[in-house]
Amino acid sequence: MKSAQKTPRGPRALRTPGGLSVRLDPRALIVVVLLAAVALAAGVVLIGTGDFPIPAGDVVRTLFGHGDAGQEFVVNELRLPRVLVGLLVGASLGLGGALFQAVSRNPLGSPDVLGLGQGATAGALVMIVLFSGSAAQVTMGALVGGLVTGALIYLLAWRRGVHGYRLVLVGIGVSAVATAVNGYLLTKADFVDAARAVVWMTGTLDGRDWKQVWPLLVLACVLVPLVLAHARGLRMMEMGDDVSHALGVRVERVRLVLMVSAVLLTAAATAAAGPVSFVALTAPQLARRLTRSPGPNLVASLCMGAALLVSADWASQRLFGDGQLPVGVVTGVLGGVYLLWLLVTERRAGRI
Repeated sequence: MKSAQKTPRGPRALRTPGGLSVRLDPRALIVVVLLAAVALAAGVVLIGTGDFPIPAGDVVRTLFGHGDAGQEFVVNELRLPRVLVGLLVGASLGLGGALFQAVSRNPLGSPDVLGLGQGATAGALVMIVLFSGSAAQVTMGALVGGLVTGALIYLLAWRRGVHGYRLVLVGIGVSAVATAVNGYLLTKADFVDAARAVVWMTGTLDGRDWKQVWPLLVLACVLVPLVLAHARGLRMMEMGDDVSHALGVRVERVRLVLMVSAVLLTAAATAAAGPVSFVALTAPQLARRLTRSPGPNLVASLCMGAALLVSADWASQRLFGDGQLPVGVVTGVLGGVYLLWLLVTERRAGRI
């Protein structure tokens, strides 16, 4: 009798009639679909949560234009923009964190550790404290602060290329400087501006409307395809710069494009919701553990970030009695615990 041949369960390569080869990992695909479903389901539940509760079925009907006038106003004008901002911010942070960790080849190489959030915070505080800026000006200041910080880290870490550990060490130093600047600005602010700054610095989705949705959505529509187009080069770079060069990858060009994209995603997310901590650190790691797939897991990290942030926002509204915490407090607590666990794991493995 002939033994039955087992079909391999690993990643498969699909070829299109035009000669394009696409790598498909069934487990990773299932994880991405499930994470996207969790993020959307959590968004629907979050839309129905509040002083005027709405059942999930009515939320879905209202989103498709079949709700009454009251539900249309609450869902489409008050709660939907907040949820969309949460999804976009979480997705941007998850993707940005995956890019930084892949480029630095270090699980600690996230925007939280590298100081991009602190740099964006410094830009926002300058607008609040020194210029008493409007919400739009604070957003622009945070975006500029994040971009300047990212450029500074890249330039200081450059020496015949950007080495992963050098990038992390420079980022930690820049983060410390930015934190000191933020503390100085707070001491110079009057009471009203200081209170306003502290609220922004916690990271929150309160009061978010369509003005924050559209810039994030446009940026995501531009940067996500650009990042995915360079995913093959990023995957090859994990084998080392010399091997990547031999395989025809323009390493520094790919690295620069992906780092600029990651900085823009992180800065835009921070500008929209404040410095929401640890989503960029934890989302790629959790996504990799679920997919069990090597490589940066960009799409899975994006979906994981969106699911984490929306779920954390629901928890901040429902799990603390009458009080409502900013979402940044919840992600900070959960992310801090995860960071401690990650450090212990890395130490036991002898990598730090």
